[in-house]
Amino acid sequence: MNILRIINEELKKLEATKTYKYEVPLQSPQGGVVKVNGRKLIMLASNNYLGLSNHPVVKKAAIQGIKKYGYGVASVRFICGTQDIHLELEKKISKFIGTEDTILFSSCFAANEGFFASLTNEKLGFENYKDVIYSDRLNHASIIDGQRLCRPETTDKKIYNHADMNDLERLLAEDMDKNYRFKIIATDGVFSMEGDLAPLNEIVDLAKKYNAFVFVDDSHAVGVCGETGRGTPEAKGVFGKIDILTGTLGKAIGGAAGGYISGKKDMIKYLRQKSRPYTFSNSLPPAIIFGAMAAFDLLMKDKSIVKRLHKNTFYFRNEIKKLGFKIIEGEHPIVPIMLGEASIAQDMSNALMKAGVYIKGLWFPVVPKGEARLRAQISAALSKKDIDNALDAFERVGKKMKVI
Repeated sequence: MNILRIINEELKKLEATKTYKYEVPLQSPQGGVVKVNGRKLIMLASNNYLGLSNHPVVKKAAIQGIKKYGYGVASVRFICGTQDIHLELEKKISKFIGTEDTILFSSCFAANEGFFASLTNEKLGFENYKDVIYSDRLNHASIIDGQRLCRPETTDKKIYNHADMNDLERLLAEDMDKNYRFKIIATDGVFSMEGDLAPLNEIVDLAKKYNAFVFVDDSHAVGVCGETGRGTPEAKGVFGKIDILTGTLGKAIGGAAGGYISGKKDMIKYLRQKSRPYTFSNSLPPAIIFGAMAAFDLLMKDKSIVKRLHKNTFYFRNEIKKLGFKIIEGEHPIVPIMLGEASIAQDMSNALMKAGVYIKGLWFPVVPKGEARLRAQISAALSKKDIDNALDAFERVGKKMKVI
């Protein structure tokens, strides 16, 4: 069969260039230390930033969710898939991140896909109209795919250089005299390949100046950034000033599944009517709802979890640099360790696995050619001893491979 022959050739090419992505089965819960092939490895590749994926309080809550509300809902929200706990979690998220209302999705990927098209593809009383989206060059794939669903005849899409406010203002200024219906500035809060934070304070100022509104995917920031873990808006001093916030329950908030869109009440009401991934997908199961609520409650009651994450991050960033590794500077627990070539990243990842550290390499097309890296992700679940043991492995492997 011709299609299988072509696919097979592509797979061989990926393997030959050492860009084939391998899955490694874990034999344990997600945590600071995991089990692989009977061996314990220090986990530096997980989005489990707060260590809540295997937290006893979160696990207990998830079990209670099943006991009280069952295994699943077997329906979409507007038919019979809305339980009172869905509404309770939406209120809890809104309170935590400083918005008026929230709508749950199966994932943040689905939330981002569901936002743009439901707004720009609808006439909303305008027969002839055009919208425009200004998008950061390094935005997540879900934002890019969400914008691809916008009809080209009604939506212009413009890319500004990564976190470059001069370039963004240039585009906004060029469009001042154009009669756009909606102007949307779209950005990640934290960029997952770099670990840097969007300059949301400057973006908010530009949006006000040029009559635009701001969309932020804060998936890697909720529970992580800011003094109390309320995300990039808290870290950048614009808490409560972002028009649209999307995020996930699948990273710091217990690491299970689910996403959301938060904003003004009327916007959320509208999305309940028009967003296709919401309208045509089963709502989240009770175990995830209960677990997520327990995670948010923990965050609001125990500020030491976020502080521990920040302390671990600061320590790892300083020590890995002392060893001679080149990293992308920042404050986020995503720590990109720059290696250049994909083959080096893959070989070093494999060597570190053998040395007791679970970490993955990233290369083109996930990152630009020549910028392959290991992406270390620090967690509050790691002890200082775990981090020191990981650093020792980095030093041994780095010297053996002549990276340092």
